[in-house]
Amino acid sequence: MKITSIAGAALALALSSTAALAASCIDIGGVAIPNFYPEGEGQPIIISATLTGTIEHASGKILATRETDTGLEMDMEHYFGRGDGGGFQTRDLGVLTAVPGKPGRFMIEITYDLDPSVTRGTLHGYSGQFQSYGLVDLRNNDNLVGLVRYSGEICR
Repeated sequence: MKITSIAGAALALALSSTAALAASCIDIGGVAIPNFYPEGEGQPIIISATLTGTIEHASGKILATRETDTGLEMDMEHYFGRGDGGGFQTRDLGVLTAVPGKPGRFMIEITYDLDPSVTRGTLHGYSGQFQSYGLVDLRNNDNLVGLVRYSGEICR
């Protein structure tokens, strides 16, 4: 009987230790309304966005743009923050697919890859990725706008 209770205690300790080591994850989700600000020929395009949901504010840069057979690709980086002091940076590829019959308008899809070395505050040590999809209107350099839905999960 003592062997059974010792084995049971060891199993309980092992299970509680495993639970303590389990990843702590946060669901990421909401809506972003980005505005884009061209800084001039050869300069990055600055992004500033109002967000609802898990993340409260974001900014970023479009570092490079390439034409593709279906639209555009953009090398991007983003900076995300929350009111509780948590923040992180991502490096991303935006894939823009031209909307037929609507020149200058694109469906956009982005996968955001967290850089764990640039996480801070309540989000320090988190890693992973999340996605967004939506529409952007790039017809007028003085009024570049969009609307995207973002979702995913990050863990530490």
